[in-house]
Formats: sequence, structure tokens, C-alpha cells
Amino acid sequence: MLKGHQSWLFDNNPVISGAAAIVGPFEGQGPLAQDFDIVHGDLRLGQDSWEKAERMLLEEAANLAIEKSGITKESINFLVGGDLMNQIISSTFAARTLQVPYIGVFGACSTSMESLAIAANLVNSRSAKYAMASACSHNATAEKQFRYPTEYGSQKPPTAQFSVTGAGVSIVTQQGKGPHVTSATMGRVVDMGITDPFNMGAAMAPAAVDTIQAHFRDFKIEPGYYDLIVTGDLSKVGYAIANEMFEKNKFPIQQTVYKDCGMMMYDYEKQKVQAGASGAGCSATVTYGHLLRRMREKELNRILVVATGALLSPISYQQGETIPCIAHAVSIENEVRQT
Repeated sequence: MLKGHQSWLFDNNPVISGAAAIVGPFEGQGPLAQDFDIVHGDLRLGQDSWEKAERMLLEEAANLAIEKSGITKESINFLVGGDLMNQIISSTFAARTLQVPYIGVFGACSTSMESLAIAANLVNSRSAKYAMASACSHNATAEKQFRYPTEYGSQKPPTAQFSVTGAGVSIVTQQGKGPHVTSATMGRVVDMGITDPFNMGAAMAPAAVDTIQAHFRDFKIEPGYYDLIVTGDLSKVGYAIANEMFEKNKFPIQQTVYKDCGMMMYDYEKQKVQAGASGAGCSATVTYGHLLRRMREKELNRILVVATGALLSPISYQQGETIPCIAHAVSIENEVRQT
């Protein structure tokens, strides 16, 4: 049901009954490697194009999430998913293979939580018994589309981020074992005038702050309600800006632990990733791999995942347009939220 101005309260307590996170070789060298279901040793996954490799990542993650949920593929009512490619072809072509009724969404790197929020809303409203949420990205496809092909070897500034090769998928059900998706806050498009495609953190940070503040305003709770608030992929630059904005707005983020998926994925000392990680697969794999593992082990009981996305296109930034951004927040809790 609607809560406040832009949030949903899932009063029927949909469950994440299965989830999978699959990544590429570089992600397997990072600190979260043990929390991913599969780490591929070949960036191309044996395919003859980067785009086909990305699609395979998603198909593998979807099939594994279904297996872990204990249901059949034929039972799933809807697949809600997206990616960074033009016409979200990784998700669309994977849906062709999976043969599940498909709702394609695009929120750039915020797609992981956009898809989960919509899937949870479908299940909560009894518009679906079983819904799948997905997001994926691939370093070589994203770099080629938005900046330069990796083979070009271009130099990048310190503000640039490294696109994650990975796919994350969850199965949301009306009943079952697993954490509950308890609420979501859908963000507004925020544009602070950033035009540099190599500085996504600065562009996305205001949208993240806007959505986080809206979430607590709509639900009339304090940040301390959550054990962890994690943004999608602001990385070093955006994370610092977000903290400055919280302080300026007198928002008590210090009540809880605040982290960023883009800073968690890689080892800054050993892996040359400039400001950190990005990509639709970043928050998807960190959430469905690392964070859900910590929830299963009761290290975390309540988390708020705020995935962030820069809504630019190759054409828009080449024409000098500013970069509008968005963030979507989803709360995941081990226990049913009291309403």
C-alpha cells in the first residue's frame, strides 16, 4: 500500500526465497569473492561477443536463483529486469531464453532495486505468486557503449569508476523461507548539472540523498531502525558528497552504519579501479550475494539498499546534456515489519 508520498509498504510480507549472484574474474579477486555463487574465470564466458557473455551471466543467475528457491521456472509469473545496454538487450534476450512473462525496466545502475521493488509490489498485491527481479552489467559492454572500448586503453581520471561484470537475480514469493521485502521508496529524477560521464558519483549522490530522506520521511522512522544503509555505486567521490549532504541537511545518518556497494566490491590497494565500482550488476551482486549472506547468518537483520543510477545515454552526453540521476530504496528484513 502507499505510504507517505512516494513509498510502498508491503503489508503481505513478500519473501526473497532464492537469490543468486554471479560475477566475472576481476570481481572474484575482490574482498567479497566468497559471497558470490559463481566466479567465472573467463571474461567472455566462452562467447564470441561481450554482449552474449553478459546475457549468459544473467541466464545462469536466473536459473540458479530459481533452483535455490525450490520452485519451477514455469511457476514464475513475471520477470522484472533490466541492464545498461541499448534497448536493455541483455535482459530481453535472456527473457527470450527463459520464456517467462517479461517486464523490462531501465533505471541504469538503480535497476537492481527498481526491479526488486516492482517484483515485490506484484507479489504483495497478489498480482503474482512468484516474481523474478534481475539486473546485470559487463565491464566490456558498458565501457564500449558509454565511454571507450577497453581495447582502446584510454586513460581515466580518478573520479571514474570500474563497471562490474556480474548478474544478480532474486525470486520473490508470497510465502517461503528467507528475508522479507518490507518496503520501497521510488526516487525522483534529480539533476545537479553534472556533464562529465567520468564522474558518476558526483552526479548520483544528490539523488541517493533525496531518496533516503524521502524514505524516512514517508515511514516516520529514524536511520537507526536499520543495521545498515547501503547505496548502490556512488564509490569514493559520491560517498563523500552524500555524507557532506547528510551533514548539511542535519540528517542523522550516524545512527546507523552507512556503506556503498561501489566501495565494497574491489580492493583499492590491489585493484586499479579509480573511485570504485559501478554498473547495474554492482548493487545486484553485492546485495544478492554478500548482504543476503550476512542476513542469513544474522549479522544483519534490517537493511536498506539504495541503488543509484545515472540516466544518461551515449547520445545525450555527446550533445552536452547534463546527467539526470535517480535512486530507488528497498528495505529487506529478517522479521516481518509491524504495521
